[in-house]
Amino acid sequence: MPSGDNALDFATISDIFLAHGSLQSPAFFDGYLCARLALEDISAEDWLGQICAALGVEEPATREDAEKLLAWRSMAKERLDAQEMSFEPLLPDELFSLAERAQSLALWCQGFHEVVGEVDHDQRSRWSTPLQEGVSDIEQLSRIDDDIEESSENENDLFALTEHARMTALMLYVEQHPGQPDVEKPEQSFEEGLKEEGLDGEDGEPRH
Repeated sequence: MPSGDNALDFATISDIFLAHGSLQSPAFFDGYLCARLALEDISAEDWLGQICAALGVEEPATREDAEKLLAWRSMAKERLDAQEMSFEPLLPDELFSLAERAQSLALWCQGFHEVVGEVDHDQRSRWSTPLQEGVSDIEQLSRIDDDIEESSENENDLFALTEHARMTALMLYVEQHPGQPDVEKPEQSFEEGLKEEGLDGEDGEPRH
């Protein structure tokens, strides 16, 4: 098992994908993983099998790769469950371009929405209003425009959107696991927050 979270950053998992001949982004699968862990869990065996299927292989090329892919699941579960709310989506860091990071956030949201989108109306109606709004926002974020220029303003916008996705994932996990970390629900909607900060476009969509 890899020692420490530094061995499990976005670049490391991307390298494993590339070593198996896949150009797919780990971001999509991390979003999928987080939603599955929140709603119904996913066993280590099923997770590894699903990643191998996506990579088009029967099993990871090396034992080390298998351990890191399994540790990816364990890390996500532990952080979602942590009292200090240390969960972070597996996304590129600042060494990647802003456009690459925006694209990865969109893919993360697509993976998350693929799972949450299957939840029936009755179950959704029992969720808190902030969670329902957050899930709706994530669907919008899955279509975020990644053709953005490098600027401090766009950097701040992307940070705010990523934080919103992170908190929505935490809220989903907490509401399905009563007694776990007490996530403070926002007092205003996502759209209201963007308007207050001047981050929305004229059409009401997030501006990038």
